[in-house]
Amino acid sequence: MLRRLLLILGLLLGASAPAAAPSSVVILSTTTSTQDSGLLDVLVPVFEKRTGLSVKTIAVGTGQALALAARGEADVTLAHAPALEKKYVADGKMLNRRLVMYNDFVVLGPGADPAGLRGEKKAAEALRRIAAAGARFVSRGDRSGTHTRELALWKAAGLTPAPPWYIESGQGMGATLGIADDRRAYTLADRATYLAFTRRIALEVLVEGDSRLLNLYSVMEVNAANGPRVNAAGGRRFAEFMLAPGTQAVIGTFGVDTYGQALFVPIAGRTDEEFE
Repeated sequence: MLRRLLLILGLLLGASAPAAAPSSVVILSTTTSTQDSGLLDVLVPVFEKRTGLSVKTIAVGTGQALALAARGEADVTLAHAPALEKKYVADGKMLNRRLVMYNDFVVLGPGADPAGLRGEKKAAEALRRIAAAGARFVSRGDRSGTHTRELALWKAAGLTPAPPWYIESGQGMGATLGIADDRRAYTLADRATYLAFTRRIALEVLVEGDSRLLNLYSVMEVNAANGPRVNAAGGRRFAEFMLAPGTQAVIGTFGVDTYGQALFVPIAGRTDEEFE
């Protein structure tokens, strides 16, 4: 009898307990380029002021950003590895993937250009020249969107890069640029981070404009089923903020005052098929 009374009391107390208050913190897992370029330093304060929510940013490689979200450790993700993103969406871990902006990747190298890339238009051919010359190349090696694209380019070149000339930094884009600069090596970078670091490094853009170097960024909401701490409502609000006309206008002019060109091109409402 006592056990039954305790069970009934517990059920009554549970029924009368107030629901947990919605979280005021939104956890954004994102690629390092959105952080290193300074874009989030501009956008996040606007979102916080407008919504009253606080954003905690975790800037890692896209692979890690998506893995965090899949474990329920983030509420929204901003990434740039379309094939990998679509897999997470297909698996039900991410929801409502939408394009936000794009920039491009560039092949960088020292001014001496030992592999003779200057003037080359095709990224895969540029990598073939680097390998043939045994010239140093620094890879992020971190499962990021940039690393994923780099591996795709090596595959297109029909090559598997290896030491001693191929070096994996295992770090973000900013740190990788620093290592490549120190070692007078080649590397692949997104243009936004490169421009943000031009005053710190002497690397030059040697290959650009290849369609294989297009760099699409998407925002994805995290499935609440991924974990009990997922703030799905907050993640949705941040995703909608990134796609809002005012935010898109800011993205379209970000970097012009400092670098003479925008670091990203806003593309909310457009589809992947338009860029294929």
